Amino acid sequence: MPRPQKNDNFIDKTFTILADIILKILPTSKEEKQAFYYYRDGMSAQSEGEYAEALENYYESLQIEEDPFDRSYILYNIGLIYSSNGEHIKALEYYHQALELNSNLPQALNNIAVIYHYQGIKAASKKRLGISKEMFNKAAKYWEQAIYLAPNNYIEAQNWLKTTGRNYN
Repeated sequence: MPRPQKNDNFIDKTFTILADIILKILPTSKEEKQAFYYYRDGMSAQSEGEYAEALENYYESLQIEEDPFDRSYILYNIGLIYSSNGEHIKALEYYHQALELNSNLPQALNNIAVIYHYQGIKAASKKRLGISKEMFNKAAKYWEQAIYLAPNNYIEAQNWLKTTGRNYN
């Protein structure tokens, strides 16, 4: 049974209905279905800003889900929540775990770069130029990888790499 949604978002409702139909049609195990239900409910809670509930559902899904590809998206979404709450170290841990399972997640690479870029700006504002440079170089490394995987995305990152001379073609 899907979690009740607090808003009347057409896309969320449509996704929930389609997901339920697909799960009934596809030959999946009871565990796979249960893992997906938790994941779907986590996404719904996350979209409504109910982060604690979303994390509970994602962690439940991780306990059941065995497919590395599916686990990578669960880990990525957990990273999103920690990042949005300002818990950047935890977010980095989950983004890296997601990438270990699925190296083709440009959005995780981008989010890692964003965190390092933010840390570089903070360090520069405190006149810690060595740390700032190190963080900016880390950001560049991850943005390069994200852009390689998704060349039409991350235009601001592409411009930043060009204007700072950090090797984007």
